[in-house]
Amino acid sequence: MGFLDISHVTKSYGSVQVLHEVDIAVQEGEFLVLVGPSGCGKSTLLNMIAGLEAISSGDISIKGRVINGVHPSKRNIAMVFQSYALYPNMTVGQNMTFGLEMHGVPKADRDKALTDVGKLLQIDHLLNRKPGQLSGGQRQRVAMGRALVRNPDVFLFDEPLSNLDAKLRVDMRTEIKKLHQKLRTTIVYVTHDQIEAMTLSTRIAVMNKGYVQQLGTPKDIYDTPANLFVATFMGSPAMNILPATVVMQNGAPHAEITDSEGAVRHLRFSQTNLADWAGRQIILGIRPEAITDPEGADRKSGNIQPFTNRVTVTEPAGSDTFVTMTLSAKDVIARMRADASVAPGQLFDFAINMEKAVAFDPETEERIRA
Repeated sequence: MGFLDISHVTKSYGSVQVLHEVDIAVQEGEFLVLVGPSGCGKSTLLNMIAGLEAISSGDISIKGRVINGVHPSKRNIAMVFQSYALYPNMTVGQNMTFGLEMHGVPKADRDKALTDVGKLLQIDHLLNRKPGQLSGGQRQRVAMGRALVRNPDVFLFDEPLSNLDAKLRVDMRTEIKKLHQKLRTTIVYVTHDQIEAMTLSTRIAVMNKGYVQQLGTPKDIYDTPANLFVATFMGSPAMNILPATVVMQNGAPHAEITDSEGAVRHLRFSQTNLADWAGRQIILGIRPEAITDPEGADRKSGNIQPFTNRVTVTEPAGSDTFVTMTLSAKDVIARMRADASVAPGQLFDFAINMEKAVAFDPETEERIRA
């Protein structure tokens, strides 16, 4: 049992079921991120935890207490919205302590909480300003401060950074991460941005079409995706996906693919269990960073496969150079060092880290497990 338990939770609107038997146990102090495309059900689930949406079936409990049907104000949760939801006619300080005042907290306690949180978020100099006088980042801090002063059991964040520009989003991600590390609060955070999910979370629930596709640490999600959806949704650039056939050579399973000229080539798997798939079609998944030049290859890997292939496109990106080539009639992206000497049309000696390769069943789209 977790600090926050979501047990067999479903949500239906009439005959349309939008959440299917969701089971997640969130431990105290954990930072859980719900990530997925628009319409996957992540915000609906967050609203059900908050009490803003009714549960069709299942239970949600906090600290062992089932909160189905409990009014939002009685759940001891705090929510930070995408729109900030600040009162424009109130000062920053009044916005932050309004909820405490409504709950009858004495003024001395409200003032102390405001002072402490203002210093923590470095907005103590803004307490007498109105929201209209603040930048987007400052308003987001105020919205977070309004949640923090209440000292709730669970913090809920609903895409809080989506209204900020790219640089400010990065800055605020760092601030939220530092805040969590300092306070060790329990957070459930909704985003469609997989970079936010990877950088902020202690665990991620990847959602699609109302189902939790995979629940695990960022490393689990990235290195061992449960299925093709997770593999292609998480990661930027996305995992390369191409058809292959498993063949046996020298007693070891290999992926049979074709190069840019259509010639048949073989890459040895590290997963010996793929011998059971000999002669069968699979879907091969390889992250861009697992395809590089020999000098940039992972020295710790025990399975670096050399592969000469023709370069189609190069894209310098500052710290990296992205190279596109063709494998099995699919565009495949490799991630090179910034100073890698590579040009379009060139035959280039790639190094493929097959320890990082993942195989999927083409019928079920599930990962073939070792």
